[in-house]
Amino acid sequence: MKIISNPEKSEWAEVLKRPTQTVDDIEATVNKIFNEIRQEGDVAIKKYTQQFDGVNLDSNVVTEIEIEDAVNAVSKDLKQAIVQAKQNIEAFHAAQKTSKLKVETADGVVCWQEKRPIQKVGLYIPGGTAPLFSTVLMLAVPAQIAGCKEIVLCSPPNKEGKLANEILFAAQLCGVTKIVKAGGIQAIAGLTFGTEIIPQVYKIFGPGNQFVTVAKQLATKFGVAIDMPAGPSELLVVADKTGNPAYIASDLLSQAEHGTDSQVILVSTSKDVIEKVSEEVEQQLNVLPRKAIAEKSIANSKLIYVESDDVALELINEYGPEHFIICTKNEEFYINGIANAGSVFIGDYTPESAGDYASGTNHTLPTNGFSKAYSGVNLDSFQKSMTFQKISKEGLLNIGNTIEQMAEAEGLQAHKNAVSIRLKDIE
Repeated sequence: MKIISNPEKSEWAEVLKRPTQTVDDIEATVNKIFNEIRQEGDVAIKKYTQQFDGVNLDSNVVTEIEIEDAVNAVSKDLKQAIVQAKQNIEAFHAAQKTSKLKVETADGVVCWQEKRPIQKVGLYIPGGTAPLFSTVLMLAVPAQIAGCKEIVLCSPPNKEGKLANEILFAAQLCGVTKIVKAGGIQAIAGLTFGTEIIPQVYKIFGPGNQFVTVAKQLATKFGVAIDMPAGPSELLVVADKTGNPAYIASDLLSQAEHGTDSQVILVSTSKDVIEKVSEEVEQQLNVLPRKAIAEKSIANSKLIYVESDDVALELINEYGPEHFIICTKNEEFYINGIANAGSVFIGDYTPESAGDYASGTNHTLPTNGFSKAYSGVNLDSFQKSMTFQKISKEGLLNIGNTIEQMAEAEGLQAHKNAVSIRLKDIE
């Protein structure tokens, strides 16, 4: 890992640069595949499944028999772990339910807000080197709590044309209504336009590589909403001299093993901690089964020394990490001061892995600095807020003149007339 000491503020943009391709580099590929799937539907889905996933499928739809076989193949211990994680995720997301908000803004004028589920949602579950069945829980659980009627799951098949048993077990556990073996750009395009196999949805959720991220952004041009731009994973740890180097290194590596384009950063006010973390990373890296992947990610990562907590916090807010771990004596300073982060983990015994799996918070989070403007997935992500109003005769008398005056000032006479005609009848 590269050690950087006291970078000037003018250098921060370069120091904090993510190891990602620009949209221009991959947008042409995404556009090409979108256009093909829009025109050719499932024929193009099958073509790109063979091209990118290396398998020629008779059908991209997962059958009930496949689900049953997968459920039977998952070990009892892992089933129990998945069920416990689901319960914690349910508890946290169910607590996010809000009651109807009702206000009488003036005598006879009643306004209220209610939540309604998004009826059709698409969940993208990455496959690749690590099929993320935990993401099924993170997306399907709040979708189920929200009351979404159609929950369509897409995930890339392996070389045998199958999805991971754990993905199928989690999907059936959480009420997914249809499961399709399709990954990458082609899955997002299928959910956007709809094919005979893949239902068209109103909103697409889920993390993925840079191609998936750009595909989701392109989907918005065709009237489909997305949760957020969620690309390659990233983690930033802040530590002072009290930080535990072994714990910090383990957290950095836990994100580094996601993929070669992941990025992990340590910001510290202690040079000693930086040196010890660097040594720990090397030692722990050597025994990881995914060493080759983590090694490439570590090459994109940095250990940054700064002289004060104030500078550290300013730099962290500038970066806007997806995951942010606080390993300092003065936790409150960072808890109160952090403005831009997807999810925050506090103290020695709160590894980022807890949020990835089982603490209850959602792990689908904004990356690439988008935490400056986006929230992570939550119950509201699967709902819409609808407003209602009912005005009595008395109410219209109370606010009618205000409406007339404002409409006339804006030159919208029909707006004014819609009130005036009623006021005449009332009076």
